[in-house]
This record gives sequence, C-alpha cells and structure tokens, in this order.
Amino acid sequence: MIDPVTTEIIRCALLQAAEDMNTTLIRSSYTPVIYEAKDCAVALLDRDHNVLGQSSGLPIFLGNLEVVTRETERRFGRQVWQEGDVWVLNDSYIGGTHLNDVTVYGPIFVEGELAGFAASRAHWLDVGSKDPGGSMDSTSIFQEGLRLGPVKVYAGGQPCGDLHEVIAGNVRFPHATLGDMRAQVSCAMTGQRRLKEIVARWGLDTVLAARDEIFAQTERMERAAIAVIPDGVYRASGFLDNDGIDLDTPLPVNVTITVSGESMHVDLTDCADQALGPVNCGAAQAVAAVRVGYKLLVSGEVPLNGGSFRPLSVATRPGSMLAAESPAACQYYYSHLGLLIDLVVKALAPVLPGKVAAASYGDSMIVQFTGTDPRTGKLYVSQEATVGGWGAWDGGDGESCLINNVNGALRDMPIEVLETLFPVRVARYEIRPGTGGAGRWRGGHGVVREYEFCGEASLSLWFERSVTPAWGLAGGLAGAPPRVRLNPGRADEREMLKVNALPVKAGDVLRCESGGGGGYGAAHRRSPAALAADLAQGLTTADMP
Repeated sequence: MIDPVTTEIIRCALLQAAEDMNTTLIRSSYTPVIYEAKDCAVALLDRDHNVLGQSSGLPIFLGNLEVVTRETERRFGRQVWQEGDVWVLNDSYIGGTHLNDVTVYGPIFVEGELAGFAASRAHWLDVGSKDPGGSMDSTSIFQEGLRLGPVKVYAGGQPCGDLHEVIAGNVRFPHATLGDMRAQVSCAMTGQRRLKEIVARWGLDTVLAARDEIFAQTERMERAAIAVIPDGVYRASGFLDNDGIDLDTPLPVNVTITVSGESMHVDLTDCADQALGPVNCGAAQAVAAVRVGYKLLVSGEVPLNGGSFRPLSVATRPGSMLAAESPAACQYYYSHLGLLIDLVVKALAPVLPGKVAAASYGDSMIVQFTGTDPRTGKLYVSQEATVGGWGAWDGGDGESCLINNVNGALRDMPIEVLETLFPVRVARYEIRPGTGGAGRWRGGHGVVREYEFCGEASLSLWFERSVTPAWGLAGGLAGAPPRVRLNPGRADEREMLKVNALPVKAGDVLRCESGGGGGYGAAHRRSPAALAADLAQGLTTADMP
C-alpha cells in the first residue's frame, strides 16, 4: 500500500515532468509552427507504454503517443530498447496523422533497468511532399513526403549521421528541420532526466506503486462517470464537404455509441471508404478523436493517464477513411476528426443535456502560402490554422475566435510574427458578426482575416464544414459556414474553400471568413439584455435573428 499524500505528490511530479518536456521542445524549436503556434504535444510513459503524464498541447495527439512505442516493441522485441537511443517515426498508418507530424521518442533507463519512455510529436514544416509544406490535392501517401520509422536517429547517445543525411537530403528546409528534430531529442532527454529524478527521490518501487494507484483511481472515476449515463445505443451522423479532389461528393461520418453499465463502446465502422483525396487517417487518430470527445463529456477534470480509457473501446474498419491503409493520402486527416468529436457530443446530447455544447466551426481552416521571399531571395512556407466560433451550451454563449477542438493549445499566428517572417500584410483581423447560430444562448462568432500579398506566391487552402456546418442543440440554429474569396469586390474575384498551389501576385488580397458555432435553445428565449449587448458590440444587427 502507498499513502495518498505520496501518491498525489508523485502524480503532480509526473505531470510537471511532461510540462517541462513541452517547454524544452517549444523553447528549442527552430520554426514558428512549433515555437509560436505550438503544434506539438509530449508524453511520459511507463515501461508498459501507459501514460504517466502528458503536457498541454494538441488534444488530437494526446492519448495515442504510446501507439508508437508499442509498435516499435512489437516489431523488434523488448530487447530493442537500449540506453541512449532515440527513435523517430511519422508513418501515417501507425501514428495516424500526416507525415509532417513526427514522433521522436526514446527509452528511459534507471540503474540499467527500463523504467519508461519519453515521446513528443511535433509538426515539421516540410517533409519533402510534392508541394512545399504539404499538398491539398495529394492522392497517395507517396506524394506527401518522406516516411520514416520506426528507426533510430540517435544510437548510444550519438547521432546516426546517415539518417540525418537522409532527412536533410529529402526536405526543403534541412537546417530548420534538423533543428526541430534536435529540439525533440532534447525534449526526450528532459523527460529522461525528470523521471530519473523522481525515481531517485522516492525509489522505483514507490513510483510504480503510485502509478498503479493513480491508474486505479482514474479508472474508478471514469467508470463511475459512465455509470450515470443511461444504458442504450446513441447515434449521430454528419458529412465532410468532399475529399479535396471530387469536390461534389460529401463523405459520411457515422457514430454509434453503446453505453452498458460502466463501459462505453464507440463504433466507427459505418463511415466512408478511404477516399482518393487526403482526408484519410490511420486508426490510431480516429481512436484519439473519440477519446477527445469522450473527455469533453465524461471526465474532463481528470488528468489523462494510463487508467483514463480502460472503460472505453473503439471499433474502426480497415480500409475506411478512419482506418486508412497504404497508399491512402493522409495530409488533411483532421477534418473528419473534428467532425467526429462533435458527433460524439451530439450522440450523447439527449442523455447529457447539462454537459454538452452545440457544434463548433470544427476545422483547422488552413491557409498556406509559399514562394521566394523578395526581401531575402529564399524559399519560405507559411502555414496557419484559423480560429472560429464554438457552440453554445445550456447556460452560456459559445466562445468566439477560438482554435478548433482538434488543436487545443495550438495558436493562430500573431500578425507581428507573420508580417516579420513572410512577405504578406494582414489588412483585417476582426470578429465576423452574426455568424454564431441563434438561440437562447448563441453560438460563438468566426473571424475575418484578410491578407495582402507582397510578392508572387503559391496559395493553398483547406476550409471545411460547409455541408455540415456547426449545428445547434435544443432548438438552437446552426452557425454560418466558412467563406473564402480572393480579390473580393474586384473583376477577378474568385470564391473557393479548397485549392492547391494557386498562383497569386503582389497586391492580391485573400479574405478568409471562418464559421460560427451552433446555438443552444430556441432563439425567442434569448434575453432582451443579451440581444441588446450583442447589438451594442456590433456582433449582430437589427435585421439578424
């Protein structure tokens, strides 16, 4: 037995170790997609690949980093782990994400005994895809860049120079890419040091006893939270706009949730087959998305660890969009995952009315442009997510101008950073009024972000959720869908949501308008004071509902 005070101290120490790892990664990284946007997450794992602690970061990365260490051990055996080794993997069909999301991980030894693993996943700016930064129209994984791992990038504490050369020779920004990789290696080393310090202070037996108690506590809390949900089968459905290639065919995502006693099973087998375009993902990411939706409703206040998902099971169908197989393209894997998270909430809304929110704007809404910077003569890539409106809930309006639920702690790029690093000016950045769905509690509003290009560039866009915009709940209305225009108001105005490598020139203007969140409750029940406040702040006009 271990006393509760020691257990709680060790719990907090493990969580802080993960935060220290994340800080090391962010402060050491070379590219703004990590040090500004924070497109990364880290985990400290035990020797059985269970989560001991995870940092704040992208929820869609959280809860599945252990897949990578498990697969490495499955392939090569337990004996493959050696002190001083660091591994790398970005295979979409193992980790689940696109090739730009690279996992760097290594074993942790204490006095010669395997004690755990340190892992991080971060977005590399370029991995050698057919277009700089990534392609919105890829139809095969082989167009999306260099696929690695599991393979050692450090052996016995020394860099594997041949692999470093392979990476440098296959990406467009070798200096920055290798810098970000080394930042992830430093992150792993920080995790190694922190776990060793924790073990040195309390002893391995005590730490393992605390781990077992933490996992058991968490599992009991999770099961108790599920037990209050009425047994039954709950369903929800939605559609992706398209796969980026066939722009006229929506793709279904169907969720079936079965609650039985203290357990929950989520069936994702009834979804579209893997698509020609890049909207597919490995099964690990579909499971991670379900876990995000689950945590939103069931036990969001309980820190994530190895006991968190023991009462939850997820079924996927190999060869489907949510469990893709080679050579499916996976560059924009997160569009259907954001929809999936909202659908988990929608399915359980009838029995958890006090915990659910209406749908959010739902997608990363990517703006990417690349070219030769006229100020330096060097190639650049800018890629950023766009914020939008979240859904209202029974008791409050949805949040406006917030990053989507797939991305969590990720941030949009500050204007000052964007204009300093890239040849572009941001002419407008403001709330898009009236885009939140009407209701007793209205949905959050999207944004208008307008770019003026200062030189020739290649523009790519991936905006989603126009076929299934953010729905309302309990009588609330849907939020507005996104809208994107190039050169609005000019003779050459063009409207689009997805495009790949579209040439633009100096003086061209791109206006991106993200969607709003759904409303909650009937609109006629909204209080006069709230209506007046919206009007006074310019969030609505007298002719809007």
